[in-house]
Amino acid sequence: MSIYKKVLIAIDGSDTSMHALREFLKFAKIERMSITVVSVIPAYEGDLASMWTNNIKASMKKGCDTSLAEALKMAVEEGVPVETVCEEGEIYERIIDLADAENYDLIVMGKKGMSLIERAFVGSVTSRVIGYSRQDVLVIPYGAKISLKNLLIATDGSVYSEAAARKAIEIALHYHGELKALSVVDVTVEFMLRANEVYKSMIEKAKGFTDSIKEKASSANVKAESLVREGEVYKIIIDTAKEYLTDVIVMGSLGRTGIKRLLMGSTAERVLGHSSFPVLIVKP
Repeated sequence: MSIYKKVLIAIDGSDTSMHALREFLKFAKIERMSITVVSVIPAYEGDLASMWTNNIKASMKKGCDTSLAEALKMAVEEGVPVETVCEEGEIYERIIDLADAENYDLIVMGKKGMSLIERAFVGSVTSRVIGYSRQDVLVIPYGAKISLKNLLIATDGSVYSEAAARKAIEIALHYHGELKALSVVDVTVEFMLRANEVYKSMIEKAKGFTDSIKEKASSANVKAESLVREGEVYKIIIDTAKEYLTDVIVMGSLGRTGIKRLLMGSTAERVLGHSSFPVLIVKP
């Protein structure tokens, strides 16, 4: 039985989202899971009295139907049964409402390759889905492949990182994989020189975080390695993923309320924005 039993894949017809769909379908061929593909038509906010309104809405519906037809074609080619749903409304809200109503436990979304400026922002729909959903979210960059053999879990010792670590261990055990537990200490050279004892304490604390994950993984018969690095956190996470040829980066999601949910935290957002590796955001 798969770690995730019910998966919701959100597409919009773009090459990015269709790539994410194709790659997840390839992965799902060896799994027993229920998969639904959803495409959402944005609510039309123009003049409802206009004679063109019906034509506009019909055109939008046609785009949704075309995307889902292509999704079904992909699913048949991969030999994976899927259901399709066309929704209408605020895109992130409809994705989340469907995920909640039908008790999905994973949402899959694509991510395009972006310019240096655009990388600072994951995209409003993706960030809102991650921020507001109760489900884990797997973000697949354009061109990335899916495998869950080699995992990198980034931890800062928070309860959210602990939840992500538990999920990473569970995944590694299920797929006979291994994981690297990474904690990053980000301080300036001046800080290291002026507050060397505090700096050493931070390194020891970070080592404690990763060693704890390694011990829990070992207890579950999962091969794990403890890593402590120094530098700008998101860059070190991505560089470490490249160094170890990581299949997926696993991170925790901050538990926030209201508008603050839109701000996932600079580290998570930057990793998502810059990573060429799939990123799994785990909810507590």
